[in-house]
Amino acid sequence: MKHFLKVFTFLLFSFGLIFANEFKEIKEISLKKDEQKKILVKYDDKEKLFEFRWTLYKNGGLVILRSYDTIVAQNVLYLRNQNKSFRLILKPRGSGFFTEPYVLVRFKEFNHDTGEAKFELLLSDGSGSIELKYLKNN
Repeated sequence: MKHFLKVFTFLLFSFGLIFANEFKEIKEISLKKDEQKKILVKYDDKEKLFEFRWTLYKNGGLVILRSYDTIVAQNVLYLRNQNKSFRLILKPRGSGFFTEPYVLVRFKEFNHDTGEAKFELLLSDGSGSIELKYLKNN
């Protein structure tokens, strides 16, 4: 019986590590067309602003405009399996190259009645050095 408990405990912790969620924080947001979402990213003694909005939904593709730390980019996201999300690296690559923190913005659904797109923001931060502050829209 004692041996059985050791094996059971080992398997329990092993499966816990294997299926652990790599994301520290998960948040869902809904945005209307041209409604901008601003997120203040804090790490070390720095503060950077991450902004994004969508401008067009056509043929299942959602056009996203985003900026982070004065770098502007555009993505087209789809609800099908590929091109469903984009990944934003939050900290410059340094010694923690393999554990660099990032935000994954995933396009979840589009409501045709309200004209709102729903997103899921997932923060991956193995070192725990990133803080996200969701700012209110003006």
